[in-house]
Amino acid sequence: MTRRAFTPVCDVAGIRAVESAAFAQTPAPPLMERAGLAVAERARALLGEGGRSVLVLAGPGNNGGDAFEAAVHLRRWFYRVSVVFAGDAAKLSGDAAAALDKWRRAGGELLAEIPPYHRFDLAVDGLFGIGLKRAPEGRYASLVEAANGLGAPILAIDVPSGLDADTGVAPGAAIRAAHTLTFIALKPGLLTLDGPDLAGEVRVDPIGLDVRALAPASGGLLDAGVLAALPLARPRNFHKGDAGTVAIVGGASGMVGAALLAGRAALKTGAGKVFVGMLAGDAPAVDWGQPELMIRKPEALFADVPVDVYAVGPGLGQDAAAQRLLGQALRSDHVVVLDADGLNLVASYTVLQNALAARRASTLLTPHPAEAARLLGGDTGRVQSDRLAAARALAARFNCTVALKGNGTVIAARDGRWWINGSGNPGLASAGSGDVLTGIVASLAGQGADPLDALLAGVWLHGAAADALAGRGVGPNGLAAGELVDAARTLINRSPP
Repeated sequence: MTRRAFTPVCDVAGIRAVESAAFAQTPAPPLMERAGLAVAERARALLGEGGRSVLVLAGPGNNGGDAFEAAVHLRRWFYRVSVVFAGDAAKLSGDAAAALDKWRRAGGELLAEIPPYHRFDLAVDGLFGIGLKRAPEGRYASLVEAANGLGAPILAIDVPSGLDADTGVAPGAAIRAAHTLTFIALKPGLLTLDGPDLAGEVRVDPIGLDVRALAPASGGLLDAGVLAALPLARPRNFHKGDAGTVAIVGGASGMVGAALLAGRAALKTGAGKVFVGMLAGDAPAVDWGQPELMIRKPEALFADVPVDVYAVGPGLGQDAAAQRLLGQALRSDHVVVLDADGLNLVASYTVLQNALAARRASTLLTPHPAEAARLLGGDTGRVQSDRLAAARALAARFNCTVALKGNGTVIAARDGRWWINGSGNPGLASAGSGDVLTGIVASLAGQGADPLDALLAGVWLHGAAADALAGRGVGPNGLAAGELVDAARTLINRSPP
C-alpha cells in the first residue's frame, strides 16, 4: 500500500530553503506582512468578544518585525495595544524596520518594559524566532520571566522565545505559551522534548507558500492517517497463518512479565500466532492471563518454529545465553525488532554491532534515550540535546530504522527521512510500556506491513492508546502498561480498511 503524505515538518535549514525559493520568485512575496496579519487574526480569535488589552513583545530580529505588523492590525481593529521593543531600531532588517515605521505612523508607542500593575487579556511573544540557539540573557531573560508571570495567555509567534526550533531544547528562560502560531511548516522543536510543554496549542499558517513545491521537507508528523498503510482489512476466507507468526525472545529470571506483555500486545493487535521464548528456568508453562500465547524454550524459536518476526529484548538479560540468542536473531533473514536488553547487548559487544550493521533484512530499534546513548557511545544528555540528530545517527550507523522514544518520539529511516510522533502522554512513562510497543510493532510487521510502516504505525498507535485511556480517566497518572493492549486493539478495529 502506498504510504500517505504526512504533514510536513521542517528544520530551520529547511525553512530557510523554502524562504529562499519563495524570495527568488518575481515579485517576492511579502512574507512578514502575511505573518503579521496571521498573528493578528489569531490573536483576535483568542481574545473573543471580551478581551481588549494586548501586550506585544517585539524582539531585535524578524520575529520582532512580525510582532510590529501584528500590532498595527490590532490597533486598527481598536484593541488597546502596548508594544515593548527589546532591540535596536538601527539594526533591524529592512522589512522589520518598515514594520516598525508602520507602527509609529499608526500612532503607536514603544515601551522599554512591561507596564506594571496592568491587566492584559493576551500577550503576543515576538522576541525571538527560529534562529535562536542559546538561552535568552539579561534584559531578554527578564522580559521572558515577566511575561510568564502576567497571568495572561501567551500567543507565541513561530516558536516560543527561548526554545530551539530544531531540537526542542530550552536551555534557560523560555516563554510558556498557551498557543503558538508557526509559519510555513511545523518545526521539530515544537513537537519533541520541551517543545510540547512550552508551545501549547500549535497551529500552522503557510502564509501563502506551498512547502512541498518549494523545498520538500524530509520530516513528517505522525497522525491517525498512518494506519492507512497497514494491511488491516481481512477477507472472510482468512486463517491464522495469514496473520503472521511473531516470536518474542526474552523473559529472563525476574523479568518474565516483560516478555508476556510483549506477547500479549502482539496477539491482541492481530498476530496470528505468538510464541514467547522464556530464558527463565522457572518460567510458567502457560500464561493463564493469555493462554493463547505459546511458551517455549527460546532455542526452539530458532530451530523448529516457523517465524516471520523476531522481537528480541523484553526481559532478555545480558548473560551469555542472551548474547547467543540475539546473535542468532541477527543472523536470520527475518525482520527483527530490538528493544531493552537487546539494545544493551549490541552496545556492549562489537561482534553484535557488526552483525546488526551487516543485516540485509529489516531491523527496527526502539531505544529510550539512555539506551540510545549507550549505542552511540555517549551520554543521555547529549542524545536529548538533539534527539533528531541522535536518531538519524543510529539509523545510519546500524543500517536500521530507529524510534527514539520520549516526548515526541523521533523515527529515523536509513535513507535520511524522519518523523515525529504526535500522540501519547506521560502515562507512557511506566514500567512495561516499551515492551507493549515492541509487541505491537512486531505484530504489525508479522501481518505483512512494510517494516517501516509497522514502526510508524506502532509508535502512533501506542501513544494513541494512552491518549484514549486518559480521555476516559484511565491515566495518565497510574496508567499501567498492560492497559494499553486492549486500547490499541480497539483503535485498530476502528480504523477504516
